[in-house]
Amino acid sequence: MSAQALRMPRSGFGRGQVQAVAGCYFVASFAALGLPPYLTEILPELGDHQARWAGVLYVVPTVFGALGAPLWGRLADRFGRKRLLLRAQLGLAVSFLLAGWADSLATFTVALVLQGILGGTFAASNGYLGAALEGPALSRALTLMQGSARAALVVAPIVVGSLSGWLSPHRQYALLAVLPLTAALLLAALPEPRRAEEPRPTTEAPAAEARPVMSLRALYALEFAFVFSTVISFPYLIALVDDRLPGASPVLAGVLFALPHLCYLVAALAVHSAFRDRPRTGLALGFACIALGLAGHGIAGSLGALIAVRLLLGAGLTLGLVCLSVLAADCARGRAPGGLFGSLEFFSKAGAVAAGVAAAAGSARFGPAAPVLIGGAAAAVTVVATLLPTLNNRTRRSR
Repeated sequence: MSAQALRMPRSGFGRGQVQAVAGCYFVASFAALGLPPYLTEILPELGDHQARWAGVLYVVPTVFGALGAPLWGRLADRFGRKRLLLRAQLGLAVSFLLAGWADSLATFTVALVLQGILGGTFAASNGYLGAALEGPALSRALTLMQGSARAALVVAPIVVGSLSGWLSPHRQYALLAVLPLTAALLLAALPEPRRAEEPRPTTEAPAAEARPVMSLRALYALEFAFVFSTVISFPYLIALVDDRLPGASPVLAGVLFALPHLCYLVAALAVHSAFRDRPRTGLALGFACIALGLAGHGIAGSLGALIAVRLLLGAGLTLGLVCLSVLAADCARGRAPGGLFGSLEFFSKAGAVAAGVAAAAGSARFGPAAPVLIGGAAAAVTVVATLLPTLNNRTRRSR
């Protein structure tokens, strides 16, 4: 197969369809990403006056999403990726409606469990794209999907906060259920993705060229390590900003929180062009930036220093997410995409849960700087693990 063929979408699946899938994920993820930061306001309405269950309920959708993702991925490969993507959007709508009308903590908890089990729109969207695209076209589409996630993470909490003067965050769950319903209607107009059967390369390219850059096991481990080292800084960043900049406004804290995600939105496509042919190098560089950026959080004592280390973390976040997308697209070639992206989502969510537990334990024992230092150490170890295979290969060749 020629290099040009690898860059072309399959079955007439073009840029408009990719943008439609990414846009539907963006609107459908508003409640899932925008409302959890307001659990401390929601739970007192449900009888938990001290919001003691906020930390646990924050990760409930993530835990059950991780458990369900591999199963939904395999079912998508068997029964159709479009059908299972529509199921994920409708599942979110049902769970949001139940959460918005819940009148007890138990019912609200069930709604969050259902959100995790019935949702999984990110993995379902990636599986849908993986069935229609491959190579650089797929990695670029996955990069765009991550951009949708970052944009929603930045915009959704702001929108929810703005609406809270007219409607409580609790009831906004029911209002925002219209978004995944709308996404499902839009996705229903898209085709079922199919890959055309193509002859295997024979004399044009040796079999070694078809081997993935990285094994699936290594990809899953790096996905876990990346999510762990970045997400661990999220829950207690506001507390860290308050500790380093006493009297800082909530708006300033929110801007500092958003800076790494804004870096991704600005630079992701340029980074994809620069590193799509050398993703392992880009990933190692990304982990190095994350390690240095998180370590810098531990010593930054001024606004300028905090901005600098947040931008450095943003560079690492962008490099890591883009290069992981390139590696995932490479591993997806010749494999059932639903199962692959479902399993990848499992390890991603497992990393997020582990990060939340480590952040809570570290912060309680050593203070608000502990999570960023733990994440920085994990990223530093991963840099070595990422570069080790390359160094070993060079050593063998030199002999």
